[in-house]
Amino acid sequence: MASVRKTRRVAALPHPLARLSAKDPLRVAGLMSGTSADGIDVAIVDFERGGLTVLAFETVSYRPALRRAIFDAFDPATGRVDLICRLNVAVGEAFAAAVRRTADRAGIPLASIDLIGSHGQTIHHLPNARRQWGARVASTLQIGEPGVIAERTGITTVADFRPRDVAAGGQGAPLVPYADVVLYRHATKARAIQNIGGIANVTYLPPNGPPYGGTTSAALRVEGVLAFDTGPGNMVIDRLVSSLTGGRRTYDRDGRLARRGRVHAALLGELMRHPYFRRRPPKTTGREEFGAVYADRLRKRGLKLGLADADLVATATALTARSIADAYRRFLPAPVDEVILCGGGARNPTLAGMLAGQLAPAAVMTTDDLGLSADAKEAVSFAILARETLRGRANNVPSATGARRAVILGKIVLA
Repeated sequence: MASVRKTRRVAALPHPLARLSAKDPLRVAGLMSGTSADGIDVAIVDFERGGLTVLAFETVSYRPALRRAIFDAFDPATGRVDLICRLNVAVGEAFAAAVRRTADRAGIPLASIDLIGSHGQTIHHLPNARRQWGARVASTLQIGEPGVIAERTGITTVADFRPRDVAAGGQGAPLVPYADVVLYRHATKARAIQNIGGIANVTYLPPNGPPYGGTTSAALRVEGVLAFDTGPGNMVIDRLVSSLTGGRRTYDRDGRLARRGRVHAALLGELMRHPYFRRRPPKTTGREEFGAVYADRLRKRGLKLGLADADLVATATALTARSIADAYRRFLPAPVDEVILCGGGARNPTLAGMLAGQLAPAAVMTTDDLGLSADAKEAVSFAILARETLRGRANNVPSATGARRAVILGKIVLA
């Protein structure tokens, strides 16, 4: 009778992601570049025992030639497929370099960062499904190859967050509301978290206690949360300032130009008749509706009316403020107690003053007043989203995006 050789059982090693997801504290770098494409926001965050600490934040500017190429890619007339293919890698290299630079300047060892959450750079956003090629096609495209980021940094990278929500029937935006619930939901106050980037978007947080049902809860309570894009943020203002100054300025620093001007009430009324402002949430917008073509038409209209440059910029600034206030009145389920501003527009006192006047009696403040830089907030949000993806938690908010169900966002590239 043949003998049977016994073999030793070898215990299975835990998957690298299992080891990583169990880490506490966990150090995550969140990366964000918005529709203005003015730079890469990097926030390095420690998560520990249900809380978070921002260790470092920096905005790393794109090289001018790279930024020009990104704007070429935005335009269907110049956004060739070979350009976008190469940009995907070049932007990935820029994101990786931004992480290394931020960590180095803050004295944080790169090897101490456990995870990267990268939004990438949106090139085109087409979330409304159309029947084509035998399928219902909705799409969104963010570049900044996560394989390059992981390779250059040696850090596991979560990226490409938006397509999963689109696949689930959502708009793929806004995604930040999940982080807003984590950071800002209040027990007794209704809050509006108003981001003013290239596009402006709001998250409405009803007053119903802490976000988690306890520090160990695996599910975030998002009942009653509403979020959507209100319309243009800085995008139209920036384009006007750039064209009016021949490119010498790219934005209205501190709202100085708008502050010198007078709002043209009739033109503002015309602008507020744009159909986007009447569209009901969930809804998103972008350069497709409020980009260079829109801003250039506005400039021509201003010239025809004989408006001074400052008056035109003041009117564009008023458009951002009025469209935000109008969206609150039309679509938020109840008045808010506090409006918390973040994004680049929070640094524009002329815009903030217009908003405060239109949103009274709500108190208007910035995330700085609550301990988090208004500039850093979106990068921190993608650190939060990456952490939740790593832990296998659904991290979209269907009531905000219109998705059929809660899903886990993003793709993971192991280091």
